[in-house]
Amino acid sequence: MSDIQKEDRPGRFSVRPEVVDGVLVVTVHGEIDHDVKDTLSQALTSEDGMPPPLRIVADLSGVTFMDSSGINVLITAHRRVSQAQGWLRIAGAQESVLRLLQMVGVDTFIPCHPTLEQALNA
Repeated sequence: MSDIQKEDRPGRFSVRPEVVDGVLVVTVHGEIDHDVKDTLSQALTSEDGMPPPLRIVADLSGVTFMDSSGINVLITAHRRVSQAQGWLRIAGAQESVLRLLQMVGVDTFIPCHPTLEQALNA
């Protein structure tokens, strides 16, 4: 699968969805804010004509900033997959992003793992 970038923000945000052992891994780089929330949301949902993924890992190791828009996208994706008996996990969040997730309590219902490998094998 290819990278998805916001054309008006080259180099600041990209997201690459790929399937690894039946799990949709969404690798994100850059800043997650209001301007890119729709692109991130699209990456966390199904591709054209495909059923929605039930197992998702959001690899946030390349995310340098995230505001409430990113939190809302993650919560929405979590609710959707949970209702379908699936799961969403977060991998590799940098300290500032992890602190935000902990401050608002997202880590209490979306498991946060230090590495992608740990998130895939949890």
